[in-house]
Amino acid sequence: MATELPEYYFRIRENGAAVFRIDTENRQQRIEMDQIAVINIRNGEVKPQGQRTLTEADQAEIARWMEARKALLAQRDMDDIHRAVDYLNLTTQWAQSKATDDQLEDVTDRLLMAMHDLRSVLVRKKADRLSKG
Repeated sequence: MATELPEYYFRIRENGAAVFRIDTENRQQRIEMDQIAVINIRNGEVKPQGQRTLTEADQAEIARWMEARKALLAQRDMDDIHRAVDYLNLTTQWAQSKATDDQLEDVTDRLLMAMHDLRSVLVRKKADRLSKG
């Protein structure tokens, strides 16, 4: 049962990926990964490796991957925010029903400052949206 390998492999890095071209067409029938570029997802920069010139196919595949990666990261960000809402609700329930005085003393000031900061930003952003619309 042979599995067809992709032509490119993207090794995820902090702000992007290292891009490899996959080659199995060699004498030893081994999988060889030839690094062709490094990409930065935040600023869209694509740096070819060495003296390499990227082909149109390379550039198209990198652009496709970058768009898909940005969409995935945006989806994860929203998922994290929805989880944060759940955590706030769970924290409220914990503070009301389970927390000891010592536990509340340990976290109250930090929670109040974080919630005040969040509330200020949300109110300002809401006001901006309402004034535009």
